[in-house]
Amino acid sequence: MRAYELRRGHAKNLEDDKLRAIAAEAFVSATVEDGKVVLSFGAIDKLTAWTDGKQLFVDMVMKPGVPDDVATDTIARNNRFLEAATGYSAKERSKRAQKAAKDGKL
Repeated sequence: MRAYELRRGHAKNLEDDKLRAIAAEAFVSATVEDGKVVLSFGAIDKLTAWTDGKQLFVDMVMKPGVPDDVATDTIARNNRFLEAATGYSAKERSKRAQKAAKDGKL
């Protein structure tokens, strides 16, 4: 499971059914089970996402041995989902994760 920091003021964009809508836009379809968004797409066997209002939590199980084009499409869609959900681009998420690791927060 990974935890992603949300951009300041971005948590309101994930309230109610909005997180599911963001996931469905990126991955074609998504459902809500026990208050968590659940989906399966391409190289992702199961993705479960939820938020506590300060962070986005994503638990992902990948399928091994998928074709390269499927893996590439899945990675691109996952990055679009994370950017829309957190408010941070892949580069910004990477920098924040590196800083958190350096500061001993991970």
